[in-house]
Amino acid sequence: MNLILTVLEIVAPVFLLASVGFVWVRVGGEYRIEFVTRLAMTVGVPALIFTALMKTEIDPAALTALTLASIAGYGALTLVFFVALRVLRLEMRTHLAPLIFGNTGNIGLPLALFAFGEAGLGYAVIVFAVMAIWSFTFGVWVVAGGGSPMKALKEPLVWATLLGGLFLWQGWETPRFLTNTLDLMGQLAIPLMLITLGVALARLHPAGLGRAFVLSLGKFVVTVAVGWVVGTAFGLAPVPLAVLVIQLATPVAVTSYMLAEKYGADSASVAGLVVTSTLFSVVTIPLLIGFLI
Repeated sequence: MNLILTVLEIVAPVFLLASVGFVWVRVGGEYRIEFVTRLAMTVGVPALIFTALMKTEIDPAALTALTLASIAGYGALTLVFFVALRVLRLEMRTHLAPLIFGNTGNIGLPLALFAFGEAGLGYAVIVFAVMAIWSFTFGVWVVAGGGSPMKALKEPLVWATLLGGLFLWQGWETPRFLTNTLDLMGQLAIPLMLITLGVALARLHPAGLGRAFVLSLGKFVVTVAVGWVVGTAFGLAPVPLAVLVIQLATPVAVTSYMLAEKYGADSASVAGLVVTSTLFSVVTIPLLIGFLI
């Protein structure tokens, strides 16, 4: 019973805040998702990443191990899903990025925070940063069908990651007034991302839900297996190992739908993956957390 209550305390805020956005739209409330997403991704999330990295007290060896494990994890997922899509003869532009990149921002960061506290958030930010850089380079390149991966250098969260890593490495800190300001800006990120997730789910028009469910199930199984194997191989301690597995196993991100819509991939199919994998996570994420903690 205590374990069930602990898991509920961790996952309930995530799904309740997403429900706020979902209900808000369903009752006719106005929500400019593009503006809020841009605000979160250019102000809130970069501030959150920078301050979390700057203030984290992760042992340098553990930091290195988790960073390498995250790189290896996403590399393995890229290879596995590339081969799987070739075998299944499904379009790469539509399906590869959503299967690789989970919702490590909207769902993964708050889950790590609620499950493992500030230390868990620090670990989750590292995984999120690796994912973001790979997503804004290789991921955009795949969905767009070409182009320059260097576009990632225009993303504030990439610079926040690099700058935060530098401050962490050197042991630097910003002046207190600036740290307090960045903390307040970072506090925007998690509630805004969760509410926006609910809004996006309410507005999506999914297609191919049967196939999407099968792919979502396969994504969950593969990501958990890869996360566990890679994390164990790199000798991660229990908390960073759990965070890595949870981050890799998060459902398909709404940003995958936005990219598909922007670059002309099959956005309806991606919407199906977002909806089914998110609904699927209502069951799988609590079970996974219960196992990991």
